[in-house]
Amino acid sequence: MTEYDVEETGSVAEPLSLVTRLARAGFDNYVVYERDGVWTFAGGALATVSLDAERVRISYGDEVTDRAWTGSPGEAMRSALAELPVTGWNAYGRVHFSFAGLVPGLGLRGAVPPPGEVVRVIVPRTEVRLDGQSVRIRGVDAGERARVREILEASFAADSPRAAEVDVRAGGESYRERVAQAVKEIRQGQYQKVILSRVVRIPFPADLVATYELGRRGNTPARSFLLRLNGAEAAGFSPEIVVSVDGSGRVTTQPLAGTRAFGRGSEADAAARAELESDPKEVFEHAVSVRTAQEEMRRVCVPESVRVGDFMGIKERGSVQHLASLVNGDLAAGRSAWDALEAVFPAVTASGIPKRESLDAISRMDDPRGLYSGSVIALSQDGSLDAALVLRAVYQEGAQAWLRAGAGIVADSTPEREFEETCEKLGSVAPFVVRA
Repeated sequence: MTEYDVEETGSVAEPLSLVTRLARAGFDNYVVYERDGVWTFAGGALATVSLDAERVRISYGDEVTDRAWTGSPGEAMRSALAELPVTGWNAYGRVHFSFAGLVPGLGLRGAVPPPGEVVRVIVPRTEVRLDGQSVRIRGVDAGERARVREILEASFAADSPRAAEVDVRAGGESYRERVAQAVKEIRQGQYQKVILSRVVRIPFPADLVATYELGRRGNTPARSFLLRLNGAEAAGFSPEIVVSVDGSGRVTTQPLAGTRAFGRGSEADAAARAELESDPKEVFEHAVSVRTAQEEMRRVCVPESVRVGDFMGIKERGSVQHLASLVNGDLAAGRSAWDALEAVFPAVTASGIPKRESLDAISRMDDPRGLYSGSVIALSQDGSLDAALVLRAVYQEGAQAWLRAGAGIVADSTPEREFEETCEKLGSVAPFVVRA
């Protein structure tokens, strides 16, 4: 069994500066994950587990196991990770939106299985956790740990990257047409709500590390992340969690639905908040999302343990403010954190109601989503899992970079207002994009 060596030191440097320094340190694969004031840098792949529509692959050292899986994709991932000969592992990675098409009972009838890789997680060679007061380094290679210490301890001059302009209003006409079609289908009774999104191309390669650092200083996310896995990059400021499961089996999800602009001055923000809290369309959109989250949680939790807390509170997330509620429950016997992820995936606030019908509408009217509205996840051998909803993010593969944002469409939606909502959400990311 492989075991980690652990070192702890004090630190006076801010975690954001340190993790972005590590992201430039030459690791071929890495994930930065921020949660509740703690930042983690997971660098290099001691082991990798990936899954597509037919096969799960485990890579550890020079050994690769590639086999077919059936049934539950979450169980296939859980079983594969359990086989790793690593003591006390933590893993970090990504779950694409198309994971929903593999979940039993949720995939569309007759749908073609999603192409390509759907899940990829790494167990890092080196893991660094920072909370602003201390630094904890875990690693399996003494030389790599020494290099990380040198990077963290080196003096450096702080750069002041400048953002480049990105036009977030491009492509509005096509989006308005799709919103109008969705409203028509909702009024025909095909479904109650659907989230439709639009892509904004960035006309230059982006420096995602600089974008992440600049954007994190301008945002107040529930989670933030920066990653490069198998050549694909993303940086984001997640407004909500899809699900979080602690080691004792406590499960939490946090639907955010209902949106107004934020950051336009105290008077304008207060007026927008009052409008948000009293708008029937926004209140309805939020209430049905919370009801759906409760129903999903009861599938994997002790039913009577499922409770709603802080109903319709306000969360300020960068350039927007949302109605937000917490839904909690206790994981039922025999259930795992992967079961909890399957139960609530994709987030109701990024798909629609009912989910199956909204997913059908998304497959017809949205471009393939990839990581957008999927999850960046952190999980541990003790059974805990934390999944951030991938919104308010910038994506890059090769020289192609893009943004993406959506809005929840209900019967009372208007194409112009939903388009404006996507612009408001893009305002959490677009002003911070740095040219490579």
